Formats: sequence, C-alpha cells, structure tokens
Amino acid sequence: MTADNPSVFSFLSASPCAQVTDALTLGFGRSAAIWRNAHDRMRYEQPDGHTFSLYLKGGSGTRRIDQGNSNGWPGALCIMPQGASSEWEITDDFTFVHLYVPDQEMRRVFTEVFDRDCRLMVVPETTFDNAPALAVALREVAHATRSGDTLLADEAIATVLSGLFGDPRYGGNRAISIKSGLAPAVRRRITDYIEAHLDAQITLPDLAAIAGLSEFHLQRMFRISCGVSPHGWVLHRRLDRAKTLLAGAEPIARIASACGFSNQSHLTRVFKATTGTTPSTFRQSVSGRA
Repeated sequence: MTADNPSVFSFLSASPCAQVTDALTLGFGRSAAIWRNAHDRMRYEQPDGHTFSLYLKGGSGTRRIDQGNSNGWPGALCIMPQGASSEWEITDDFTFVHLYVPDQEMRRVFTEVFDRDCRLMVVPETTFDNAPALAVALREVAHATRSGDTLLADEAIATVLSGLFGDPRYGGNRAISIKSGLAPAVRRRITDYIEAHLDAQITLPDLAAIAGLSEFHLQRMFRISCGVSPHGWVLHRRLDRAKTLLAGAEPIARIASACGFSNQSHLTRVFKATTGTTPSTFRQSVSGRA
C-alpha cells in the first residue's frame, strides 16, 4: 500500500452526497473530519491509511453490503484498516466522525507505547462494534474537531490508539516470527540514547555505533522495526518534549534549546509545519485549559 492509493477521506470527498461539516489537520499525516451523508452508496477500494469511525447521530439506515446485512446505530464503531476494501449503503441521514492515521504513524506509536517491534501491530477490521472506551475517545476527537482544539485532539488520539492496542478483543499485537529488523535490546539502547540526548545533536553515525551497524543498515533496520526513520523518531520525541515544557512557564527560546532545536525560530518552523500551530498558540491553549 502506498500513498498513491486514495484515502477514505478522498473517496468520501468524491461523493456528491457526503458533506464535511468540520475538519482538523493534526500533523504527521493525521487528521479528523465530521461528515454528514444520506442516500448514498460508497465503496472504499484498498484505501491508504487507517480510519476510525464513530456514528454520532443516526446510522440505523447505514449497512455494510459486502459483509452481511447488519445496520449501524448512534455510537457504533467501525475501523477500516489500510488496504481493507468495503462497500456501504446509506438510506437515512446520519453524522459521523472520522479519524485518519497513516500507517507509519500507527506503527511508530505502537513501538513507542508498547516497546515492541511495529511488525507485531494488528489493526482489526471492525464493523458496528460496541466499544464504550473507544467511543468516548472518538467523541472527544469530534469535540476537538468542532472547536479546533489540537491539544484535545492529540490527547484523544493517544487514548484511541492505546485503547485499541490494549483491548484484548482486538489483540493489538500478534505472535509471529520476525526476521531482520533490530533486536529488542538494540532498539531500546537506541531509543534510550535518543531520549537522554534530545537537547543535543544526535547523528546517524552515533546511533549506528550504538547498534553496531553501518549507517545504511541502521536506517533500514530502524524503519522496519519502528515504522519511521531515526530522524522521524527523534523529531517526534523532541516535539513531544516541547509540548510538555510548553505547559510550564519556561521561555520558548530555552525550550527550543532543551529540545535540540538551534533557536526559537527553528522550533517554531518545525512545530507549525508538523502540528499546524505555533508553540506560543499551543501554550495559550494549554494555559486556557488549566
């Protein structure tokens, strides 16, 4: 599956019946949207990325026609994994929230949260499930989308993904024989080193030396095991630390230095490019909720 495949959002956007009422871009390819649809027939053909769907209002007139004859309801959860085709018929007006997460971001989160090789990740195809905890988190995503609250959305997404992978009904990981990639102990040495040196320069040769691999092989093995490149992992961790520090009163210039950015302008450029907002605006949103 590649980014050349349309996403569920792209398929819906092409329908004359479906309408986006609110949308929120969340950085690193993640986004959320609230839709209304009625009197439609949709087919998602091997969509790119993973989609979480929660019916907010209505849904009893929606059924998946390629998988039995069951109908949805308000509060029904659907999970559409990357590459999973499906076909739907909508007879009544209903409103739903979609959370879109790229595959590499899902894999990165899985590795970071559970300290496991990302190839053990399972995203279950789910149609019309009753999952109260995930429903609460997705309603928070809907609320954040309507209000434009990226901080609330980030928190809700973390709850959605940890809830998904931690729910024994869905599994979240699988027992398979893994070849190549990084050994767990090597992966931990690298990620621990990154965490301890976020305020300093982190180079690929340094990480390769820790792993005992060439730079080329480390780059390849890290992406296989963690879902992203070493650079992508470092960037995520630096931005996560910056978000934590922005909840305090430390000057943004000092936060930039503490997170490995050359100066405040560098932090601001990267922060806005990846999250859609600036550090100062993010700080105001955190302060407003205190």
